[in-house]
Amino acid sequence: MEAARRWPLWLPGLALLWGRAVAGLQIRTTVPPAPAQACSTFSQKSCEECLKNVSCLWCYTNNTCIDYPVRSIFPPSSLCSLSNARWGVCWINFEALIIAMAVVAGLILVSVTVCCCYCCYCRRRSRSRLEEEEEQLARKREERRLQSLQRKHERKLKHDEIRKKYGLLQDSDNPYSRFENE
Repeated sequence: MEAARRWPLWLPGLALLWGRAVAGLQIRTTVPPAPAQACSTFSQKSCEECLKNVSCLWCYTNNTCIDYPVRSIFPPSSLCSLSNARWGVCWINFEALIIAMAVVAGLILVSVTVCCCYCCYCRRRSRSRLEEEEEQLARKREERRLQSLQRKHERKLKHDEIRKKYGLLQDSDNPYSRFENE
C-alpha cells in the first residue's frame, strides 16, 4: 500500500499511452502508406475537401487547391495573398492564423518571463527576510543571555552581602569567622 502511494496517479496512464503509441508505430511501419493525391485534383471543388490533405493550401481568389510551398515558411503573394489563403482549417485565413499564433506565442513567452522574474524576485526576497529574521532572533537570544548573566551576577552579589552580614561567607580580609563544632 505504501509503494502504491509513492507514484503519481497519472504515471500508469502515461505508460499505457506510450505503449499504445509504440504499438501504433510498429503497425504503421509494416503497412505501406496510401498514395497521396495531388492537390491540383481538388481544385474547383470545396475548401474542406482540399484541406483534408495536410500538404495542400486553398486559395479563395481563384478557388484552387495548390501544394503548400514547403521551401518558404509563408506562401508567396504571387501564389496567393495571405488574406485569401487557407491552410489547416477553412474558417480562418492564413494571415489571421499567423497573427493569432504570434499573439499566443508572445503571451506565453511574456507570461513565462514574468513568472520566472517574479519567482526569482520572491525567492531572493524570502531569503533576505529569512536572514533578517535569523539575525533578529540571534540578537534577541544574545540580549536575553546577557540579561540573564547580569541578573545572576546581581543575585550573587546580594547573596554574598547577606552571607557577609550573617557571617556565613568565608572572607580572607575578615579575621573573625564563625566557629563551627564538628
